[in-house]
Amino acid sequence: MIFLHTFVPPAIAFSFGPLTIYWYGIIMAVAMAASIFLAVHLAPQRGVEKERILDLALWLIVGGIIGARLYDAALNISIYIHEPLEIIKIWHGGLAIHGALIGGLCALILYARRLRQDAWMLAAIIVPAVALGQAIGRWGNWFNQELFGLPTNAPWGIPIVPFNRPLGFESSQYFHPTFLYESIGNLAICIILYFLLQKKIAAPKIIGWYAILYGCLRFALEYIKIDPTPVLFGWRWPQIVSLILIIIGLITLRKKS
Repeated sequence: MIFLHTFVPPAIAFSFGPLTIYWYGIIMAVAMAASIFLAVHLAPQRGVEKERILDLALWLIVGGIIGARLYDAALNISIYIHEPLEIIKIWHGGLAIHGALIGGLCALILYARRLRQDAWMLAAIIVPAVALGQAIGRWGNWFNQELFGLPTNAPWGIPIVPFNRPLGFESSQYFHPTFLYESIGNLAICIILYFLLQKKIAAPKIIGWYAILYGCLRFALEYIKIDPTPVLFGWRWPQIVSLILIIIGLITLRKKS
């Protein structure tokens, strides 16, 4: 924790001439690789071939990235309308997880229908891996110095350089590491879902628990986040989407296997 409190991470990992490699991109790649590894490990436990998961992975990555970027662009249209080329620069950040879930879900449904697979079972195998990917991927926000929380004097508060501090918080130096809170929460969700799979819980219920647990985690963390987002009825937009996710999860829990 002391390390987080005293270190300002660099956004750039290294450069080769005109080629610049960002830590955000490296972390996203590691998150995807870890997710695929876990899903491939889990697949045989539910009678699904490992090769099927490897084929599905490409669909999910493409669908997730497209969904995440389009969702973020829709929420920050004022930025992208003036800098349209920025929408393809995903290494700068701006991948909204709710959009990734929507895009990934669409890709999974298309894949399942095309190959006549059980979408529920595929999703049940995937959601623990998704939670693991989220746990790792959130560290990319730290390197980009984005999506942090309110100012704090806690010893685990992270320093934010003046350039990245939002309006109204210019004089604050340390902020809540919401990336860390969400990373720990997602790792816990991954472990819970992993053990549910071991107990042969019905596929819809595993998906339902993911939706409920992640929805609750994200809803709670939004109370300390300060990044700009639409507000409706006094709630931040991600909280509204998280509530919808929780409701979907509760409905899914009632679905018979």
